[in-house]
Amino acid sequence: MIRPSLMKLVEPTTRIAVDVTFLRMDKRPADPGAPLPEGLVVEQLFPRCGVPLYRELYATVGHEYVWWLRRTLSDRDLDALLSDRAISIHVLRDAEGILGFYELDRRGWPIMNLAYFGLYPRGMGGGIGMALLRHAIAAAWKEEPAALTVNTCTADHPRALPNYLKAGFHKLRTVREEWPVPDRLGLPIPERLKI
Repeated sequence: MIRPSLMKLVEPTTRIAVDVTFLRMDKRPADPGAPLPEGLVVEQLFPRCGVPLYRELYATVGHEYVWWLRRTLSDRDLDALLSDRAISIHVLRDAEGILGFYELDRRGWPIMNLAYFGLYPRGMGGGIGMALLRHAIAAAWKEEPAALTVNTCTADHPRALPNYLKAGFHKLRTVREEWPVPDRLGLPIPERLKI
């Protein structure tokens, strides 16, 4: 008999399969794109984003798209990540509050990564997604990286990949990944992704 203290506890998960597309932009776009609509502003959270707000941003934007990985981090680990000066969080707001955010990651400098990007549900459908994406791209290129990268997957919003391509990114590769999404997160997982 195995003593309970020696048993390895396994967290219940739902296994999913996604196709992850990695994209890259090697030069600043010639066309700056449309500005943000009047009444919208992007604010860089400085000197850093706190854990509670980041958890709200990540959960609100990513709930329907199986954004799970950062939800599994402890507050301490997430705080350490957000304290890294190479990472910046930028929040889109209107008079009523937050509409979305993006995260720029410089840890692989001179290549910068658009690590996370998305809108709150109330910000969707009004055409502001592309304006926010172009804002993120412009903010990244102001720092003159060698390249800007981003990735998306088949769990993301269906317009994500077409919008990245329209904004000037090009595909590097697409790979199939399997993820063990912890059931305790309570994420709605589309049947099409389940293994």
